[in-house]
Amino acid sequence: MSLNAARKVLSIEAEALLRLRDGLDDAFTAAVDRILACPGRVVVTGMGKSGLVGHKISSTLASTGTPSFFLHPAEALHGDLGMIKSSDLVLALSNSGETEELIRLAPYIKRIGAVLVGVTGNPRSSLARACDLHLTVAVDQEACPLGLAPMASTTAQLALGDALAAALIERRGFQPEDFARLHPGGKLGKRLMRVRELMHAGREVPRVAPETPMKDVLYEISSKKLGMTVVTDGQGRLLGILTDGDVRRLIEREGGGFLGRSAGEVATPHPLTISPDAMAVEALGIMESRKITSLVVTDGEGHVQGVLHLHDLWGLQLI
Repeated sequence: MSLNAARKVLSIEAEALLRLRDGLDDAFTAAVDRILACPGRVVVTGMGKSGLVGHKISSTLASTGTPSFFLHPAEALHGDLGMIKSSDLVLALSNSGETEELIRLAPYIKRIGAVLVGVTGNPRSSLARACDLHLTVAVDQEACPLGLAPMASTTAQLALGDALAAALIERRGFQPEDFARLHPGGKLGKRLMRVRELMHAGREVPRVAPETPMKDVLYEISSKKLGMTVVTDGQGRLLGILTDGDVRRLIEREGGGFLGRSAGEVATPHPLTISPDAMAVEALGIMESRKITSLVVTDGEGHVQGVLHLHDLWGLQLI
């Protein structure tokens, strides 16, 4: 019994989405064009369940490159209307198109000069007629067994919001690195971070010349606290790398005599490197597979740009 009821709900909602897909027309394209041309923010508003859907639509837009916030229509009528500017676009959600708060709000939005886009299930509704542009999300029936609670209608609203966001992502040329910049605290954002955002650069990079004596090499490794140093020529091009492990093995072989050597004599030539534009998760994979703790970051001509340490990546919890 329960499974039959659940399957019926999902079937009704799936059919509603297919109808929505097949009904998309020039009004949808016009809405995308209006949002792209909007110099301000997309202000999403709605009451009740439509308001909850509006929160999600606004959040999705904001996280994918379209500045947006949610405005409660009742609060707007009691002072928060000042949050809307003439440069904004207001996306108003109401299944019936007769939500009192939105109908009362519409003329004030028009007076401010903001663009008003309605999303309703009734293109002949009061809200639809008051809008500059209207998107229809009509459903044949609600999935609620009582025909009372909004289910298929809110699913259609949410899907239309996702469709708008997806179209805007494509039109804006929004890229993974753009997404990462807007999600610095989330795991998705961290996985999309670039090496250049995490590497040690400038004075933090341990660096010696080929002729540097070993006592000075040891000081450089110790003072920069990365367990290694790069060896570069006069133009900053990478010649080799020397790690604290290399030093220990050198002492085992030569004892105190190793102090008579220079960095260029004992450095490992042609070490593994990575581009500053590579993904952080790619760098982590290289380090773990090769069992190394540092990667030298170089540009296309071999100039040292920085050093990436394994501990910096572990702290991001990329896995």
